[in-house]
Amino acid sequence: MRKIVVLSMITLDGVMQAPGGPKEDTSGGFQYGGWTEPYGDEAYGKAVQQELKPAEYLLGRKTFEIWEGYWPHHADFWPGINAGTKYVLSETRKESDWQHTVFIQSVEDIKYLKNSDGPDLQVWGSSALIQLLLKHDLVDELRLKIHPLTLGTGKKLFENGLTPTAFTLAEYTVTSTGVIIVQYKRAGKVTKGSAGD
Repeated sequence: MRKIVVLSMITLDGVMQAPGGPKEDTSGGFQYGGWTEPYGDEAYGKAVQQELKPAEYLLGRKTFEIWEGYWPHHADFWPGINAGTKYVLSETRKESDWQHTVFIQSVEDIKYLKNSDGPDLQVWGSSALIQLLLKHDLVDELRLKIHPLTLGTGKKLFENGLTPTAFTLAEYTVTSTGVIIVQYKRAGKVTKGSAGD
């Protein structure tokens, strides 16, 4: 069985939209693209390099289409994204010229992938897909880079309607710029406290 691992750069208020650049995703009138740029340092760069190792990917259609126009032409920075299989959840797309792309259509397809043999599946971007995975209790790990700012608008990592799930801290680093790089592993159901009974 494979693990589904969510990798996300987020703000303190949970915004994950367009961390990489101003033109990355302007949907909804989002004006803060590239908000991660001031927070890079050696520890941050080291964490990113670890995440760029070859893997397989589970992506939403919108993230895939942003990447499809960019990464095939920038293989020098992230060769793994071109070599790794990209499973794309979409009801409208059926094919792509980008090598190693497979389109899937349902949560059942994701469950089948998760229960198959192969490397772990990394989820990047894809806020709607992440919320779908969390709703169906399919996330095994959260690898978050929590940046010390709030934006007040934009696509968020967490929304209402998720399955209550406990996670346990596996490791963390705090960078010189105040970013908390943290890895949480799924720990099971939420345990209710007994205080006040």
